Amino acid sequence: MDFIGAYSADNIMYLLKGFQITLIVAFVSIVLSFIIGSVLGITRYAKIPILSKIVAIIVEALRNLPLILIIFITYFGLPQIGIKMSVMTAAIVGLTVFESAMISEIVRSGLNSINKGQIEAARSSGLGYVQTMWHIILPQALKRMIPPLVSQFIALLKDTSLAIIIALPELLHNVQGIYAGPNGGNQIIPLYILAALMYFVVNYALSLLSRALEKRLDTNQRKGNSGGKGFNNKKAASSSISY
Repeated sequence: MDFIGAYSADNIMYLLKGFQITLIVAFVSIVLSFIIGSVLGITRYAKIPILSKIVAIIVEALRNLPLILIIFITYFGLPQIGIKMSVMTAAIVGLTVFESAMISEIVRSGLNSINKGQIEAARSSGLGYVQTMWHIILPQALKRMIPPLVSQFIALLKDTSLAIIIALPELLHNVQGIYAGPNGGNQIIPLYILAALMYFVVNYALSLLSRALEKRLDTNQRKGNSGGKGFNNKKAASSSISY
């Protein structure tokens, strides 16, 4: 195994360029799929007549298709009906379509985990449906959604490697390009070790971010609860004094 040759400056720069493409595709896909998936999940949760059922059919269909098939259809199938896109755009669209369906289920499950009594209490206090969702339900559901959402984002980052089938110049594509060269036969294992390390660093950072967000939300919730208790205690004390 040629570790020295594998980790030459040229090879490292070439791999970093590929990893940059990986991160760009992953970031854009994460943002788009989170927005679209949240809309789809809330739509299913709201049980809007007809629309919710249509969304449910689409989501279930996409969730049960292999991602590689969706990428193939995006890049090779859509041009047959006049929709052409670059390799990077096709990868982003394919990943976004698939991950939106997965994230919509996480959002819907998170919303369903909140006690329905809280909705009834909020509505009876005069809040509208949108206000109830925004101020009462979504903040609590988001805390429960963070671990599965981060897991899905990590899976999305790893799934970018599937775009190698449409020649996206991402990390693994560039790894393959190096060891396919004339002197690359002895560099396969060192190159894959380096690629694995790059994936690990980013994914582990996402896991740490998830834990930090959970702790912060827990702290804010405790402060809110203690503030509410303090207010109630003061109110009870003032009532007893006036009595």
